[in-house]
Amino acid sequence: MKIIVVGCGRVGSTIAYQLHKKGHQVTVIDQDASAFDNLSMDFHGRTVEGDVLARNVLHRAEIEDADALAAVTRSDSLNALISHIVRTEYHVSRVVARNFDPRQQPLQEAFGIPVVGAASWGAQRIEELLSEAPLRHVFSNNGARLSIYQLEVPASWHAKSLHELLPGDRFKLLAWTRAGQPLPILDTQYLENGDSVFLSAEPEEIEELRNRLDLHQEQFL
Repeated sequence: MKIIVVGCGRVGSTIAYQLHKKGHQVTVIDQDASAFDNLSMDFHGRTVEGDVLARNVLHRAEIEDADALAAVTRSDSLNALISHIVRTEYHVSRVVARNFDPRQQPLQEAFGIPVVGAASWGAQRIEELLSEAPLRHVFSNNGARLSIYQLEVPASWHAKSLHELLPGDRFKLLAWTRAGQPLPILDTQYLENGDSVFLSAEPEEIEELRNRLDLHQEQFL
């Protein structure tokens, strides 16, 4: 995927590097050239210096060919505005905005853009939203020690039973939808490509699930 990251602070540089290491074509925009010093030495993506609201800067970043964009500057209003512009004018479907000040989050959400807070899991969450990973972290409540994940059923899991792949003694299944419609959570039901399953589990179970998904994808390819 061709991904643009706007803002090269701690979060932006981390996201850019993680995406680059996974083989994506990454372009980083920042109006301060010294911000690019935050990037790792082995980052080999592109950098564009300039004000992201200037159209020539977006064109230099090749926005017309971008598959996704993450706006992760320290300005919540700028993140919301650039995300809205990129989605509506350039028709980039995968767009994520960082939230720095929780008081500004309702404003950002009013644009209909996925918003990620500045908590420690922010970089990983933004990366998952931009990528095509089938398992994504969608909610955390540190006080309740609860994490919820969304599994988009890949083609390699089509026609396999829910119980076979997500046994109830290891995963708590919260919801299951198909084409936007809820389904009853029954062990005897079979998954279809594109289904969404919302679940929670212990961290080691989530990691094992990620590994199984990766293995199934490799076998399918």
